[in-house]
Amino acid sequence: MPELPEVESARRVLADGALHRRIVDVDDHDDYVSRPHAPGELRSALLGRCFTAARRRGKSMWLTTSGSDGDGGPDLGVHLGMSGIVVVAPPDETADLAGDLVGGDYRPDRERFVDHGAYQRFAVTFADGGGVRLLDPRRLSRVRLDPDIEALGPDTLGLSPAAFRAALTRGRRVSTAPVKARLLDQSVIAGVGNLLADEALWRAKINPARAVDSLRRAEIDRLGRSLQGALTDAIDHGGVHTGTVIAFRRAGERCPRCGGPMVSGTVGGRTTWWCAREQRPVAPDQPATG
Repeated sequence: MPELPEVESARRVLADGALHRRIVDVDDHDDYVSRPHAPGELRSALLGRCFTAARRRGKSMWLTTSGSDGDGGPDLGVHLGMSGIVVVAPPDETADLAGDLVGGDYRPDRERFVDHGAYQRFAVTFADGGGVRLLDPRRLSRVRLDPDIEALGPDTLGLSPAAFRAALTRGRRVSTAPVKARLLDQSVIAGVGNLLADEALWRAKINPARAVDSLRRAEIDRLGRSLQGALTDAIDHGGVHTGTVIAFRRAGERCPRCGGPMVSGTVGGRTTWWCAREQRPVAPDQPATG
């Protein structure tokens, strides 16, 4: 599933190419992707407006719109799901879509995927002849008006060390929670998925099953720096699948840093990989038992 870097890539595509262009048509025929809205409801809400900003918190993305009353129109939430991709066509775009801006570089087949409007689930046409399309072969994406993001924690990207420490350690049951489970909890910090969590914990040399209250402040700060570094690298290089350790999350692989064996288990309900040598289940100054 797309994580924060993939959604940020799509947001930047929309911010670069979809803003301040008047909407003259909307294709919202797919009532599953547009649920709970009936066909035509999104069209009625968006016609004549412009997108004014592309915003994101964690994995949630939305477009703000202009309004005739000075207060702005409804927000349009766009959730990519596991297989969605956004395409922005420039003004006077023809049937040849090779020059389109595309969000979702995590799809290795993206060039074939966008050809000729295949799998179009939602689309907006602008007065200048271009538009925005949401393509999704599996119909796992979602488009809705005024998405609720109140339950989400602070966005992970750019989170300060102090804010990261406070978020990770906040709450009554934190002491027994595995650190990876806390990273994956979107109400704690928003945007971290399974691969990103494994990459950040590997970079920080912290075992994913360690309880949060077993982490020293220096380890939490190191994890925060590792998480920001993993995010920045993933955004720059095309997605979380480009992380240093991701290709080694397989049976029989060795850690790309120290050569120790990569091992797996379930943490926080998710399949998890770590280096058996560098990510031991106890703090470095604690003796191993058993």
